[in-house]
Amino acid sequence: MKKTIKDVELKNKVVLMRVDFNVPMKDGVITDSNRIIQALPTIKYALEQDAKVVLLSHLGRVKEEADLKKNTLAPVAKKLAELLGQDVKFVPATRGELVEEAVKAMQPKDIVMLENTRYEDLDGKKESKNDPELGKYWASLGEVFVNDAFGTAHRAAASNVGIASNIETTVAGFLMEKEIKFIGGAVDDPVHPFVAILGGAKVSDKISVIESLITKADKVLICGAMAYTFYKSLGYEVGTSKCEDDFVEFAKGLLEKANGKIVLPLDTVVAKEFSEDADSEVVESSKIPSDKMGLDIGPKTLELFKKQLEGAKTVVWNGPAGVFEFDKFAKGTNGICKLLAELKGAVTIIGGGDSAAAAIKLGYEDKFTHISTGGGASLEYLEGKVLPGIDCIDDKCTCGHCH
Repeated sequence: MKKTIKDVELKNKVVLMRVDFNVPMKDGVITDSNRIIQALPTIKYALEQDAKVVLLSHLGRVKEEADLKKNTLAPVAKKLAELLGQDVKFVPATRGELVEEAVKAMQPKDIVMLENTRYEDLDGKKESKNDPELGKYWASLGEVFVNDAFGTAHRAAASNVGIASNIETTVAGFLMEKEIKFIGGAVDDPVHPFVAILGGAKVSDKISVIESLITKADKVLICGAMAYTFYKSLGYEVGTSKCEDDFVEFAKGLLEKANGKIVLPLDTVVAKEFSEDADSEVVESSKIPSDKMGLDIGPKTLELFKKQLEGAKTVVWNGPAGVFEFDKFAKGTNGICKLLAELKGAVTIIGGGDSAAAAIKLGYEDKFTHISTGGGASLEYLEGKVLPGIDCIDDKCTCGHCH
């Protein structure tokens, strides 16, 4: 068990908080504030406890001078101030006198937000490569470190592992705590029957996840373009569908190893070209015409998935069932969303990325037990990997004498 923000005294302390404010922006305007909203409970709790809160986050990538202007956190600080209904002091620097003076001047319940931590990457990737001096410097600004950025937990950076290694107390924020509970729980100790649904384009992206899940789950339902690599391994014609020829043998091996646990789609929606208004038809999965490509799962597959999900107690879903960006080929993804939203008595978890975007777009956000905020981090966590950003959080004492 990891310590959380509720396990420490915060009154009058400078609390460094790593949040994930890597939000999509267009011309300096935030197009989706979801990640900021997700961080609010942890920030509000720290303020209620009379902490002085110093926020650190990255935004985009910083490789050249032009990225500095494009990826400033100034608009994010403004948005956060609106959402909290209080002042957020934005410091346009990541270290130095401006930062130190702003922190020194803080009163309890104040918030200071530093500039994009990746500004430090311009000169030798100091943030991303966990430069020891940088982590030490940031740690020196505060007394308690709260890591609430699950989206970056799979990377060891100066702003997570670096700070944690140089400060006495590191705890999880509420968002991180939820991710550990639900995604970590699904991997370490799922309630059975446990069904995993894996979609998306590439088998190669999900190799380790599939390998890990066929040992833990009762069923692994495969959809999305990666199904075509499996079809090919069975000797089916896949036409012009997206298929990873280098992984056909591997897919074949997985099917053997899975011993019937892997369930493939029965039918496929095919079209001649990859476009929103292409003429489409539904064919059996083993009968894809040689001049057509699969772009979604068909109605029989949804029925099959529905059957496989009956009575499930834990369900994890990662990756869409088709080209859900085109409404015409979003029926499979929407259908899975609906099946899971209506599933009774199960813990339903979406492992970030496109499937999370689809669920939110369809308005099913509140119908899932948990929608992860991390794409890559969720995948690595589902593989059963140790994530550095979680590993660096202090463990709770289980001796029975401490509280």
